[in-house]
Amino acid sequence: MFYGAVVWDPWLIVAQIVCLQCLYYITLGLLLSILVGTRVSRMSLVYFFDYVAITTSTVTGWCVIASFLLSSVAGSIYMFYLIERSRKCLDFSATLYIVHLFICIVYGGWPSSITWWIVNGSGIAVMALLGERLCMKRELQEISLTRFRSNV
Repeated sequence: MFYGAVVWDPWLIVAQIVCLQCLYYITLGLLLSILVGTRVSRMSLVYFFDYVAITTSTVTGWCVIASFLLSSVAGSIYMFYLIERSRKCLDFSATLYIVHLFICIVYGGWPSSITWWIVNGSGIAVMALLGERLCMKRELQEISLTRFRSNV
């Protein structure tokens, strides 16, 4: 099927958003359990959604920051396979981080830490730009038109 055959499919877009969000949080959970779980006695949702956990004053805070940034790299790879269009990467990245902001506000209040904003701003930039780069690389590949000729 050629791109653009279905002009606008809202169910596909919603499914892509939900899938990308789930994969992002699964990856973030795995990275947090590897990097932070070995340093703390008990893992909780604080490391996911509370802005206080993202700090540069402790080693655990740096591990949380690394987890968020590595998750954004993984998110760009997920967009490469799920979204497949470079012009949609910024939209899906922004949607993911807006949903994350909303969940953070509900969980722990408005993020008043500048570190939280820098980490998440860097995360959205990494996810959008790397996702666009990966998708654009695929879009610019030559289409091979091989012909099979029989030797008659």
